[in-house]
Parts: sequence; C-alpha cells; structure tokens
Amino acid sequence: MRIIFMGTPDFAVPALAALHEAGHEVACVYTQPPRPAGRGKKLRPSPVQQKAEALGLMVHHPKSLKSDEARAEFAAIGADVAVVAAYGLILPQVVLDAPTHGCLNIHASLLPRWRGAAPIHRAVMAGDEQTGVTIMQMEAGLDTGPMLSKVTTPVLDKTTGELTEELAELGANAMIEVLADLPNITPQAQDDDSAIYAPKIDKAEARIDWSRPAADLVNHVHGLAPFPGAWFELNSERVKLLRAEAYEGSGTAGEVLDDNLAIACGKGALRPVRLQRAGKPAMDRDDFLRGRAVAKGSILT
Repeated sequence: MRIIFMGTPDFAVPALAALHEAGHEVACVYTQPPRPAGRGKKLRPSPVQQKAEALGLMVHHPKSLKSDEARAEFAAIGADVAVVAAYGLILPQVVLDAPTHGCLNIHASLLPRWRGAAPIHRAVMAGDEQTGVTIMQMEAGLDTGPMLSKVTTPVLDKTTGELTEELAELGANAMIEVLADLPNITPQAQDDDSAIYAPKIDKAEARIDWSRPAADLVNHVHGLAPFPGAWFELNSERVKLLRAEAYEGSGTAGEVLDDNLAIACGKGALRPVRLQRAGKPAMDRDDFLRGRAVAKGSILT
C-alpha cells in the first residue's frame, strides 16, 4: 500500500520500520519539527525523523496541518492510508479524509479505557492487570473512532518505560496484520459509556505522598518511571524512585523502618529497588545506601 506515516517519539519507530520491512511504499513521513535538546540546545530531529532519514524516506515536519497549503500537500501524496503513532498534532477532518482508507492510529491502551495523552502511565498508575494496543480508525473525537484490532499484554510489575517498548512492538505487528487484511475487517464501535480518559501527567503528581497505601505507591512509582519520575525529599535533596516493591511493615507515613530503607506508608510499607539522586545516574538500593546511608527513624517528605 502507499502509506503516509505520522509519528514522533521512540514509541512510533518500530511501526515505521515494520511498514518499510513489510514492503509497503512509505511515500512520506510526517513528524514533529526538530526541538532544542541537550546542553547546547541544538535542534535535534525526532526519533522518527532520524529513522526515516536512515531509511531514505521523505520527511515533512510542519508546525501545523491547519493551513490550506499543508492540507493540499498532504492530499497530493495520494496515499491509500495514513498510519499514525503518537504524532502529536491534531489532524483536521480534511486530513483524516484524504487517504483512500483514512487514518489508522496505533493507540497504547485497550480502548475505550484510557483515551487521551498518557494511556500507558495511567494504566500502570491505576494498577491495571492488563493493557495493550488498539488499532483504531481515526475520527474527529479524541480516540473515539471504531476499532479494527486489539492486542493485550499483562502489566505485572513493569514500568511505563518497559511497557512503552513492549507496546511499540505489539502495535507495529498489529498494524501490519490489519493492513494485510484491511478489506475484510469489520470496524467495531467503542462503548462511549465505558470510556476513561488518560490526561497528560502533571508535574505535581510526581511527588510521593507517603500517606497513601503502599500498593498504590508501587503502582504510582512504576507508572512514572522513567519519566517524569516519582520523587521524595531526603534532607532537602530530591530523590527519584524508579522501582519499588511492597514490604510488610508499619509506622508513621514516610518513616524509615530499618537500615535497608523500608519506608512506612499510609497502609503497609515499601522498599525502593532503584533510585536516582539529582544529577546522578540511576542506581540500585544497595549502591545508593553505600553512597548515602539513611538512618532508621528518618522521616522522608
């Protein structure tokens, strides 16, 4: 098929690679414009742009698709279908309608659960037992379109970072299967009454509230890892907690219960597995404690 691919972050790269490897004609790749990055704030192309250029594909990175010129350029490509994966721009209706088979989205949740910007984070933070990928026909509403395929996977104790990598591969494979059988697939409408939204992560959510139950906090920590990272303060220094496990114990919320950094929560306790001090690399608990012992009875805030 003649395809326009639209995506920006690492999550979208496996889908672009899979389309190319499957022999589809990727006529053009749309991605977000290069952004300032690093200490020098030099413009850095998106992961999708880097992959597209490595594959020798044409790349467009308009700031918007609202202008008549941008819409005409998109339509002139004459695509059979557009494949979208975390592109980051709203697609006007004329863009959605331009390809023969419209625009198909790789959405990282089991729709209609977790429509919106942060479906992987929210699934982990909520303690969902499973999540997955939905291939969806895009329409004007936010992730409201009919579904063409679903693939599930258990969450277990995976972090958002780990699940993102897994779902990216699952989504890429699911899209290849959908395109191979597209004329025979009957789209399935979503149940809007069952919809749950996944709003963008607010920085204020990242601070750990030790009064919450330990089980909830483990989900919270894993859901925010590696970015933005749940954090607490230790002697006025911010420390990110990137992985944790539940632990049997009790005490005042935020109290360090032993010399191995078990921490009391509102119900139960947790023990950090992986932490990161400001400006330092992430490290396991034992390495962290060798560099900075935390005395039993300390109160974390």
